[in-house]
Amino acid sequence: MSADEAMSGERLRIAILGTRGIPARYGGFETFAERLALGLVARGMDVTVYAEGLSGDPSGDRDYHGICVRPVVPWRVGRASVLAYDVQCLWDARRDFDVVYMLGYGAAWACWLPRLSGARVWINIDGLEWARSKWGPWVRRYLRLMEGVAARVAHRVVADAKAIQTHYIQSYPLGAPSTFIPYGAEIPQTVSPDSALVALGLVPRAFLLVIARMEPENHVLEIIDGHALWGGAWPLVIVGDAHANTPFCARLRAQGGERVRFLGAVYEPDLLAALRTRCRAYLHGHSVGGTNPSLIEAMACGCQVIAHDNVFNREVLGPQGEFFGSVSELAAALHALEGESHHDRQAKRRDAVDRVRAQYTWEGVIDSYVSVIEQDLPGRMARRIA
Repeated sequence: MSADEAMSGERLRIAILGTRGIPARYGGFETFAERLALGLVARGMDVTVYAEGLSGDPSGDRDYHGICVRPVVPWRVGRASVLAYDVQCLWDARRDFDVVYMLGYGAAWACWLPRLSGARVWINIDGLEWARSKWGPWVRRYLRLMEGVAARVAHRVVADAKAIQTHYIQSYPLGAPSTFIPYGAEIPQTVSPDSALVALGLVPRAFLLVIARMEPENHVLEIIDGHALWGGAWPLVIVGDAHANTPFCARLRAQGGERVRFLGAVYEPDLLAALRTRCRAYLHGHSVGGTNPSLIEAMACGCQVIAHDNVFNREVLGPQGEFFGSVSELAAALHALEGESHHDRQAKRRDAVDRVRAQYTWEGVIDSYVSVIEQDLPGRMARRIA
């Protein structure tokens, strides 16, 4: 299909790149890609989501609830494999699409490829990736450079937090136009059974929960130390790959002690819902990632959240949020939690759900993306609707 044929077809064609694929089993970007793709398909668009393929698997596109899932087998080039995979996807998406949406800016220098055929290129700048402590100095310099390249090569950048958008505008005043669209969360309509928790030896409403990648900027170590300083009876349950063979994970396990339960990575939706809806409080330590999906998912489940004190978490939680900036502040917050009345606890849970319902629903997120598509491709949208 030629570029002219693609651009004159009846249905808009959207490509979503930068994830490991759908159905979502891995992290926030995958969940976001799946929900966005499903929403756009429901609005009458053709959506292709690129996914990591495996050598020897059947080749070719496959259908997932009306979404075209296109597998790409990554080149195995060590630590650069993720970057190589993104470039491979961009090369494949260099034609036949109206909008190519790259999640993350690590391969921003290659995002000019789809522009050659007239596609609109969007880049989700996804937090301050260059600020993550897991990267060495050269990788940080590269990612900071790519943030700037994204501002120049994209037709539009999308920020998932207003604070990220402010950073972008201040850093790149002459860059591509920016749009704030957060992630969404689904409010559970049914109550998860307690049986999954009983199998883990957990008592409903009598444990504290963390769901995070085991990285220093997510402050899991500080949460462990604050929990130990508090010294209360509720165990700390940590979901995430803390069993990885890294010095940081070894330190987490060493300082965890008997009152910390490391469950490892959990992908089962029912178990995650049971943990969220039945925890006494959700402790959120993320500090550099903009609007974090795990935070709004916890809020949607009615969790009472105590979050690391930073501009991103304050934006999401709002004026009713509870925050900690140090180990001692977290311990004090847990002491206060013990003394709360049932009425206060229920009010805070309702406030969390109401805030998601007002600002972070998937329906609202899809509406925002459709609005931006109409803004960027008014002629194409008019022809499709007609």
